[in-house]
Amino acid sequence: MRTTYMAKANEIERKWYVIDAAGQTLGRLASEVASILRGKNKPEFTPHVDTGDNVIIINAEKIELTGKKWTDKVYYRHSGYRGGIKSTRAIDMRQNKPEKIIELAVHGMLPKNALGRQTIKKLHVYAGPEHKHEAQKPEAYELRG
Repeated sequence: MRTTYMAKANEIERKWYVIDAAGQTLGRLASEVASILRGKNKPEFTPHVDTGDNVIIINAEKIELTGKKWTDKVYYRHSGYRGGIKSTRAIDMRQNKPEKIIELAVHGMLPKNALGRQTIKKLHVYAGPEHKHEAQKPEAYELRG
């Protein structure tokens, strides 16, 4: 009888990848990164275990959006108080917090549970070309497409 392999948390070997976001489309980049963070690109993927790798994204300020999304796309957040809804357009967020655009896109593609909250912590996004994770010896990752 054959059994299905289930990865265990202490057996997982994690790598570090660097992805350059310059000139990349937001949704296509985010879906690929979410897949790497979950570990879906590995043969030992197990849905209930965090098998993913760490991802460093540089040049977040050079991300692309298609169509008129820079002016039409709106990000909402709520303070929890009545009337406490705030909105920010994508072009304003690009000027103030370009990392947040990618973080929100990737976070929306992860599971909405404890595993998703644990997985998003392995994402490190930087607006410019420098990052502080040289000690981990990250590998450059080429996106498909």
